Amino acid sequence: MKIIDEVKGAMTIAISGHIRPDGDCVGSVMGLYLYLKKALPAAEIDVYLDKPADIFRCISHIEDIKSGFYSEKEYDVFVALDTTDDRLGDVETIYRKARKKINIDHHVSNRGCGDVNIVEPDRSSTAELLYELMDAEMIDEEIAKAIYIGIIHDTGVLRYSNTSPRTLQIAAELIKFGFDFSTIVEETFFEKTYRQTQIMGRSVLESVRFMEGRCIVSMVSRRMMEFYCVTPKDLDGIVNQLQSVKGVDCAIFMYETGTLEYKVSMRSNGKVDVSAIAVKFGGGGHVRAAGCTMNGTYHDNINNLSIEIAEQLENE
Repeated sequence: MKIIDEVKGAMTIAISGHIRPDGDCVGSVMGLYLYLKKALPAAEIDVYLDKPADIFRCISHIEDIKSGFYSEKEYDVFVALDTTDDRLGDVETIYRKARKKINIDHHVSNRGCGDVNIVEPDRSSTAELLYELMDAEMIDEEIAKAIYIGIIHDTGVLRYSNTSPRTLQIAAELIKFGFDFSTIVEETFFEKTYRQTQIMGRSVLESVRFMEGRCIVSMVSRRMMEFYCVTPKDLDGIVNQLQSVKGVDCAIFMYETGTLEYKVSMRSNGKVDVSAIAVKFGGGGHVRAAGCTMNGTYHDNINNLSIEIAEQLENE
């Protein structure tokens, strides 16, 4: 199927992704937005999303994103990308009122939340899946750039095990459009500000290994974030850095979001299914990368996660 067939005749279309959008979410949302603006010039298309990190300013029309302002209109079609409806944030109300809801995702924990559900866990990213749903002749350089950004961010620049031969083929097809892919990789994935480097350094310095060194955990409090003048967007990459420690099967990073509330990110080398653990605490993701929000003290949350991790390692 092609996405254009599912939106034919629609005069009002909304697009959104999950709260605290990562690269795959931003790339997918903007890729679809640019594609539909080109394919359906007469349609009114709105894109709702939390303000993306500044590293994504290279994406065309990124300024069209509506952040913090949500319409009361009933859209003919609403497309939710890289998420379930309960992670849409304030946009969920608009999504539920839409005449037709389309859910496109690659998370194994997503059971579908739309009238049309296209969920393929074997895909490296939602961006990769979205590429397959587009008519190739309609893709231009700016659309290709957005899709490419989505793919590289969910595959660790084509290094993670979710990278398939098809992923590599698609990446090759995208860079044929001529955008400066090496600069995009450097500026959106690897480059860090001095403050980001500081908070990452402290997180690694204060990390703790447990379960005979097979697990590692670190935490950033709100006070620490205020001290270093950083926001949640500045914490991207810390959990991946922890996972790179030799001998670690599972890495956990959390930061404080409220009183006794933490946003938790987990990474695994495959010996621990972190998605299954995240689902138990109301989150989701992939076998090797998942997250959730947990309530309680930092140590209580670690203890609760440790029980689930230990059970999997014992049954390895």
